[in-house]
Order: sequence, then structure tokens, then C-alpha cells
Amino acid sequence: FEGLKLRLADSTFYTPDFAVMRADGLIECHEVKGFWEDDARVKIKVAADQYPFRFLAVTAKAKKDGGGWEVETFE
Repeated sequence: FEGLKLRLADSTFYTPDFAVMRADGLIECHEVKGFWEDDARVKIKVAADQYPFRFLAVTAKAKKDGGGWEVETFE
């Protein structure tokens, strides 16, 4: 949990919730959100541009929309 801290710019960092190494060696950074703040979405997009990892953001869907999870990928 929060074991990786990525530098984006001077005094600006992005810390994903989880860093995962898949069986094929690909590293993924997982983010779990209740809702998005504007700066968080910008940071994950910048990190995806700067680092050779796959970034996944998971957000819970409302029960009225069928529940479950929405997964967004940034590469």
C-alpha cells in the first residue's frame, strides 16, 4: 500500500495506492477512488506520460447504475 512515490515535477509527486508486478513482468500502478479530484486525474495522466507503467484507476459504480466497478486505464 503506497509503496511507490513517483516524482512528476519539482515538489510534485504521485503516489499510487498499489504497485503490482504481473506474472509477465509488467508493472501496474493501481488507484482506488471514491470520486475524482481534479488534481488527482491530472497527476495520474502526467505519471502515465512520464513512466513506463500501466496505470489503472478503479471507481465504484452507483447501485442505481448496477453497482460493480469502473476501471479506467492510463498508458
